[in-house]
Amino acid sequence: MSVQLAEVEDLLSALVRIDSVTPSLIPNGAGEGAIALFIHDWLASIGVDVTLEEVTPGRPNVLARLTGTGGGRSLCLNAHSDTVGYANWADRALRPERVGDRLVGVGVADDKSSCAIALLAMREIVSSGGRLRGDLVVACTVDEEALSIGTTNLVEHHAFDGAIILEPKGLGRAVVEHQGFGWIDLIVHGKAAHGSAPADGIDAIANMAEVIRELAALGARFASEPDPRNGATVFHASTIAGGTDYATYPSQCTLGIEIGTQPGETLAARVAEIEAIFADCRSRIPGFSAEVRVHLERDPFKARGHEVLLAAADRAAEQVIGHAHQQVGLNAWMDAALMQGAGIPTISLGADGGNFHAPDEWVSLPECVSLVEVIRQTAINFCA
Repeated sequence: MSVQLAEVEDLLSALVRIDSVTPSLIPNGAGEGAIALFIHDWLASIGVDVTLEEVTPGRPNVLARLTGTGGGRSLCLNAHSDTVGYANWADRALRPERVGDRLVGVGVADDKSSCAIALLAMREIVSSGGRLRGDLVVACTVDEEALSIGTTNLVEHHAFDGAIILEPKGLGRAVVEHQGFGWIDLIVHGKAAHGSAPADGIDAIANMAEVIRELAALGARFASEPDPRNGATVFHASTIAGGTDYATYPSQCTLGIEIGTQPGETLAARVAEIEAIFADCRSRIPGFSAEVRVHLERDPFKARGHEVLLAAADRAAEQVIGHAHQQVGLNAWMDAALMQGAGIPTISLGADGGNFHAPDEWVSLPECVSLVEVIRQTAINFCA
């Protein structure tokens, strides 16, 4: 392999030092403007056509295109440039540190290592003088950690014959399906009354406690019936708010949850389960009233029409690591669902990492080096 570990470390460290927290999650987040300019200039320096496509003011996707000679398949390498916040380790999050074979820093695994892998793989193809028949496109997209406006914009304006979502999963594993999810508010309505007049009030918080108890049973059912590839259906409480003051019965309580869906399911199935919980509470609790509000729904991902792409990736893996990819699922969500949903055959590859969305996030540098070569050879195999 011609890419050296020090090259990966240097490029990845430079990316980590650039604050790119998505403002869709953190209102004062820096956004992707600065990192997009860095990536744009780096790609321009290797002689490929590169453009900034502004998705929303100050937040551009970076698209680099190595135009093929014609007659081959086009491939998109999609990695996201945004990160989550880092308030609980702000003293060191933007200061990448080498710890053994790992690099530590905010977004180092999710997903700046993938940006570096894509950039270096494209550089290696350019520097070798190889001309692919099909186009190779690197897309560093915005906002994957929140609303995925970057990949949504990408598929609205561009089409490809195949796509690899680069996300950390581990060398030698190809993600071919993953869960969907919904962000939902459950709102329990009560009746305000003076704290000394229980007969006049309905306690929304107490009634929400009954809902939460039944939600816990639903979560336990999910845990006992995991999907063979994607694991247990995701469920957790995220936020809760209710009441006005100590002296008043609360008239409303709102619980925010994240809940998953498996391939073949829609969020309507989860909403129906929640409505069944509400119905049970109404049958037992006088005056119980509640509603569901869905804020975001993302479909699950299941690869389709991806056989040629996966075969190209398997041939590359056999050359680099000695065996084909293990096909796996994921109990999280990625932009793979959006690419596949647009009719683009999609798989996901990435280096091993850990502590995602938490202090001391890390990625394996040796796996990044190997992934550069896997991606390079995959592109040659697929676009030829």
